[in-house]
Amino acid sequence: MLKLSPVAFGEIEGFAEDDHLAAFRVFASQARAIVEGKEDLRPALPASAELENVCRAVLTQSVETRAQARSFFENHFTPHRIGEGFATGYYEPIVPGSLVASAEFTAPILARPDDLVSFVPGTGLPSRPELSAARRLPDGRLVPFPDRAEIEASNDYRPLLWLADPIEVFLVQVQGSARVVLPDGKEVRLVYAGRNGWPYTSIGAHLLEWGEIADTEMGVAALKAWVRAHGQKPGDVGRALMHANRSYVFFDIDPSLAPEQGPVGGASLPLTPLRSLAVDRHIWPYGLPFWLSGHLPWQTREPTPFRRLMIAQDTGSAILGCARADIFFGSGGQAGELAGRIRHACDFTVLLPKTA
Repeated sequence: MLKLSPVAFGEIEGFAEDDHLAAFRVFASQARAIVEGKEDLRPALPASAELENVCRAVLTQSVETRAQARSFFENHFTPHRIGEGFATGYYEPIVPGSLVASAEFTAPILARPDDLVSFVPGTGLPSRPELSAARRLPDGRLVPFPDRAEIEASNDYRPLLWLADPIEVFLVQVQGSARVVLPDGKEVRLVYAGRNGWPYTSIGAHLLEWGEIADTEMGVAALKAWVRAHGQKPGDVGRALMHANRSYVFFDIDPSLAPEQGPVGGASLPLTPLRSLAVDRHIWPYGLPFWLSGHLPWQTREPTPFRRLMIAQDTGSAILGCARADIFFGSGGQAGELAGRIRHACDFTVLLPKTA
């Protein structure tokens, strides 16, 4: 059961020093989407009537300074401490690829199959409550969708484009988005289009547990290097490790690529580095502000204080629980290395809208 403890804004260490205007701009964008009824890419818990009221208030006020933004949050929300939780980081990869298979690009990114049916875990297949998707047969029956190994062994799926190798595809799936640089220099953006419904398993956690990669060295580059060194062909150890994560993500191509904007999150809006937060969509609605406080290696390899106001705009299959979140770090390799280091305890406070 969710237990929340109301606190005063003055009790939140570091709150007064944050850039509230940066957080407000993200919140305002989300507020407009909520008021206009914008459809979520990955539906979350609906906004409460109180949150909708705050969102409407955003559209009628002029907030142009940090002080005004801070006053807005303090006037419309009450902080509630959730307690200590766990934070990770994610990012948008920028990788080379091709719209056609070649000797250089051999690993396909697959489009969402027509027979894939998504649902809230526990509501689709009574015999497999852990699954969040299924395959609909021609007679209407639902059966478990094939897992990663079965999908990769089949030719029944439509490729959108090709990347260099399976680990590149795997990491794009883990992040849920990517910008792909084609041989002619043009870019296309991959957008999450669904997954096969099997629970997510972290292969990085396996490597840490086995002592294959030290915790201080774990990151995107180290993970790629290990898998490539141990082989990616059927029967290879590297391929078997990836198959340990039975979850498989399908994509679509966003025709309105805007590189200066972040990738589209679960709330169907571009994500903002270090302000957009992925949360458990079955517990929290998009648009809620969260205050995260901890010591994280978010700037260098050395942990430093991380205290900032963030807005729930995304979700993920591994983000489960009221005090579990994924911090969006941005796009490209540097963002990936920073995001890959974040696996830390963090203190969570949610800002709930005040009632009339």
